[in-house]
Amino acid sequence: MDVRQLEYFLAVVDHGGFNRAASALYLSQPSLSQAVRALERDLGSDLFHRIGRRAVLTEAGRALIGPAREAVRSLQLARASVESVHGLHSGRVDIAAMPSQAIEPLTGFIRSFARSHPAVSVRVQAAFTPRDVTELVRTGASELGLLASPADVPNADVRTYPLPAQRLVLLSPPDGPFPPGVPVRHEQLSGHRLIVGQQGTGMRKYVDDLRSEGVALTVAVETEHRVAVLPLVLGGVGLAVVTESWRGWAERSGAVVLDLEPGTSLRIALVSRKAPLTPAAAAFLDNAVAAVAAIDKHRL
Repeated sequence: MDVRQLEYFLAVVDHGGFNRAASALYLSQPSLSQAVRALERDLGSDLFHRIGRRAVLTEAGRALIGPAREAVRSLQLARASVESVHGLHSGRVDIAAMPSQAIEPLTGFIRSFARSHPAVSVRVQAAFTPRDVTELVRTGASELGLLASPADVPNADVRTYPLPAQRLVLLSPPDGPFPPGVPVRHEQLSGHRLIVGQQGTGMRKYVDDLRSEGVALTVAVETEHRVAVLPLVLGGVGLAVVTESWRGWAERSGAVVLDLEPGTSLRIALVSRKAPLTPAAAAFLDNAVAAVAAIDKHRL
């Protein structure tokens, strides 16, 4: 068994099958299958049930995911640590981020990091709920994560770095029902159609809480594709409750952004693996924490 075989195994897991994994690895499908078969022979157990073109993890396969990620990350850490002796001239940072926080503060963090370390690439992986982010970081699929939550992040398996909270705001088309510049009270959303994300997000919880409190709003669209929210709002399908990070993008696109009263905010946090980070990931984390500290100092 070698690390290359484990990387191939994880590629099949992450891409949902041999064909997609082979394409992502720039390998032929038979070569990938042969490598995974060799790993299975070495371990003495099938890792996948092959059902037509599908590959379904066996119990042994599920048990291998965590150790495989640790092994691959450990090798990456060893290589990166040696390469960084003379400075960060290469490497990659893997970050799992929820969509709204991928607008801000992530773009600001990446912009600042790229100026200091232009030779290091950043890979952003989409995650849609706080649980998704922490799970990707905990298992080693990503070294860092960025999330928003209505409550603290109670996960002992990751390190948490609180960031400034983001206020929830309302997106409306320019000809919408509320005048620009005037905050919208919760009860005023009664009778209106809203576009919402999936269960498990802070923005969805806000809308669900309003409904449980008797605000008679209608969910017009539920979507995991957050990029569809703004076009749907501008198209007059409904209103949307999003975080403050959307404001600049939404206003430049022609939407009206309104404050909600009483104000409600989501807690934002960076999370990292408890295991040692690669030098590139550690540098990104230090850069982000320093950037937030500088903003807080300027506000004082």
